[in-house]
Amino acid sequence: MIDAIPSDQRGFLQNKEVKTSFVQRLPGGKTRYRSYFPLMPLAVEQFDLSAYDLVISSSYSFAKGILTGPDQRHLCYCHSPIRYAWDMQHQYLEQANLTKGPKSWFVRIVLHYIRLWDYRTAAGVDAFAANSAYIARRIMKVYRRDAEVIFPPVAVGDFELGERKEDFYLTASRMVPYKRIDLIAEAFSRMPE
Repeated sequence: MIDAIPSDQRGFLQNKEVKTSFVQRLPGGKTRYRSYFPLMPLAVEQFDLSAYDLVISSSYSFAKGILTGPDQRHLCYCHSPIRYAWDMQHQYLEQANLTKGPKSWFVRIVLHYIRLWDYRTAAGVDAFAANSAYIARRIMKVYRRDAEVIFPPVAVGDFELGERKEDFYLTASRMVPYKRIDLIAEAFSRMPE
């Protein structure tokens, strides 16, 4: 979501036109867009990319579901099949306190349909690239498709190797359940040193 990026950090866009989906125009769509996840397949299918011969999607959930025609090539740089819909569904439901009750069954039904949509849309991708061998294995498991591993671009020359170890540890991550930041904090709280 482009509105989530502060305007002073959008230089990489080089004043290119940005088109967002209808989800951003829904109540709370800019800040609580995760609540609209059942609408995401529909939202991504509304982008008209018919003017392009090559479409490259960068996807960890819905972007690979864009619609392309028979004369277009679609390359998907896949960061993961949808974790909360596939192998991590039970963990997500537990952490969201959605293991029982009507809301749990509603979410499970929606996830079932998202899995069907996700698997079907993999057929519209001409070639998959994965950001690691692990993700390539997940792509094979879920979509039954090979993926070329292309590691994320990191300017390793911009970092220098520290010779001296300081008295702290650092983790950097999105605050999402599967990253298990809680487990890292708990493990370090049990270490007297």
